Formats: sequence, structure tokens, C-alpha cells
Amino acid sequence: MRIDIDKDVCIGAGQCALAAPRVFTQDEDGLSELLPDPEPGPMVAEAVRACPVGAIRAGA
Repeated sequence: MRIDIDKDVCIGAGQCALAAPRVFTQDEDGLSELLPDPEPGPMVAEAVRACPVGAIRAGA
């Protein structure tokens, strides 16, 4: 699964990390980033939906 985070759009709301904590975290600036060894699963789609600014895209 490919997961992209648009850092220019991300506002650091953290909803992705709450929805899929085995995939997302926040960097030192509070912006979303992928964990070093993410474990994608069904919650990635929830994280995409939860992002208030649409900064996350996921697909095959």
C-alpha cells in the first residue's frame, strides 16, 4: 500500500495518528509522518477520511 502525506497541506491535527497509530506519528514540527516500519491496515482509510485538510492519500 502506498501512503502519501502532503506536508505543504498538513496542519498537524494528529487525527491520522489517532486513527492509525501503527502507521502515522508526528514529527518535531507537529506534522504527520509515516512510522519507519508502518503496519498498514484498514485503519489507514479511516486516517485518510479523518484528515481535516485532505493531506493524506493511500492506494495500491
